[in-house]
Amino acid sequence: MKRSPSEIKLEQMLRSSKLVAGGFMGNDPRTPEEIIRDDAAALQRLGRTAAEIAQRMRTLTNTARAALGNWVEAEGKYRLRSEEWKGMLICPWPHPGRFEKRLTACRRLDTGEEIVWSDLNIHLIEAHGFFEGKGSPFRLEPETLVRILF
Repeated sequence: MKRSPSEIKLEQMLRSSKLVAGGFMGNDPRTPEEIIRDDAAALQRLGRTAAEIAQRMRTLTNTARAALGNWVEAEGKYRLRSEEWKGMLICPWPHPGRFEKRLTACRRLDTGEEIVWSDLNIHLIEAHGFFEGKGSPFRLEPETLVRILF
């Protein structure tokens, strides 16, 4: 199927480093549409939705934010920390999406597994079903997110 000019322009933006160092696609040869489709299929196999994952990430981020940069335990199974910097991150999709520069680290106490995400990651997952491309510095694997967050 032929791709629209807007799909091609979006991919060019995602592969560039204009908005984020290293781009959103990493070294993934798939198109954004293929990445979104493949990740949606993974979520279906895992019995979760992008909205559920984004809401869980947001809840944990809010818990970590309250600790003002310090590690905090939550729910008896997580150790969380949120760090903020000046400035905003901009969503590469063509809409007005601006997000604080914040990273949230979430470590499972029982397994020691840790994952880090940005506020922009939460938005990309929730609004666009986009977990970023393989090799991207902020790629979040749906399987890892489900395993750690639920």
